[in-house]
Amino acid sequence: MDHLISSPVIIKKQLCYAITVLTISTSVLLLNLRGSFAPLSVFRFGFLSWGKTCDYSCGRWVPDERSSSQLYAESCPFLDPGFRCRKNGRKDVEYLKWKWQPHGCDIPRFNASDLLERSQNGRIVFAGDSLGRNQWESLLCMLAEAVPNKSTIFEENGSPITKHKGFLSVRFLHYNLTVEYYRAPFLVVVGHPPQDSPPKVRVTVRVDEISWYSRRWTGADVIIFNAGHWWNEEKTVKMGCYFQEEGKLNMTMEVMEAFRRSLQTWKSWTIQNLNPGKSHVFFRSYSPVHYRNGTWNEGGLCDADTEAERNYTKLETDPLSNQYIYDVIKEMKYSNRKVQFLNITYLTEFRKDGHPSRYREPGTPTDAPQDCSHWCLPGVPDTWNELLYSHLLKMEFRTK
Repeated sequence: MDHLISSPVIIKKQLCYAITVLTISTSVLLLNLRGSFAPLSVFRFGFLSWGKTCDYSCGRWVPDERSSSQLYAESCPFLDPGFRCRKNGRKDVEYLKWKWQPHGCDIPRFNASDLLERSQNGRIVFAGDSLGRNQWESLLCMLAEAVPNKSTIFEENGSPITKHKGFLSVRFLHYNLTVEYYRAPFLVVVGHPPQDSPPKVRVTVRVDEISWYSRRWTGADVIIFNAGHWWNEEKTVKMGCYFQEEGKLNMTMEVMEAFRRSLQTWKSWTIQNLNPGKSHVFFRSYSPVHYRNGTWNEGGLCDADTEAERNYTKLETDPLSNQYIYDVIKEMKYSNRKVQFLNITYLTEFRKDGHPSRYREPGTPTDAPQDCSHWCLPGVPDTWNELLYSHLLKMEFRTK
């Protein structure tokens, strides 16, 4: 508990909350003093900005009625059927009418043509769980808006854009660019347990062996990792998935300790295999879930949530996994490796309204669990990619 209390990530979240309250209070005061005063203008002019560096992860959601704010339509051909919430029966559209506003600065407008040109002859890679696929599909659609002839964008192996156990690679032909997704929920190997393991051990997570897909990650110009949604007891030990290290089964290792050790494996692999002069590395933070009245497999719901959370006191605490990610990235700085912590947890926590909920892909049984983990597209992951683009601009990214 002491570790959590002293956590920089937790302290920052509390600071974001305090600044937001101050933002609203100051805006109301100035509105009373000046009459028609734009609520956020005091912060856009930098009176309370944090120096010259914009912290895009700290801010608030503001209503945005402009249709031009939507970066693509649900008809984008690169979307998984499960993320097309409107097509699957969702009637309300308010979840599409929000904009993330950082404190003291603005997010640069996403420019698909610019990012395609910067990425020419390169590779953008997403590696992680299905939330990474959610973000990958979002970026595909955002980039495709700048390509008039969509037939020049295609999956290289002819695979459909749907739930897929493996990898998908979409090529933007005119830019000789691939945008790739690799399904690696733990980022490390999941395999058969050692011989003579107890019958209840079905598989093991080998915390000291990086995913077999890692050989395909080398040489990426931009690579975005994520992990966390499978690192819990429900999806590990309760399903017969235990942990293994140095070839030995360890049935007493706690899930978060296993996650910490796997991150050390990821760190070592990254330092040894990714060229810091070429690869721009990001590790995205945890994407919050919003199950109410139960967990995902115990009747949890979110279909009644049709607008963003406005009560800051109802936000969940930051998950411990974020602190472990933050810590390992900080360690890597001592090795002269610039890995970016793409912190989307705080801004995403507000968006309980953005999940597919009961509006899942056609053919889903009516009694199937609601999806309060993934995100409707267009939707929240578009903002994650706007932040990614903003960071790349600050890093002056361009393929060599």
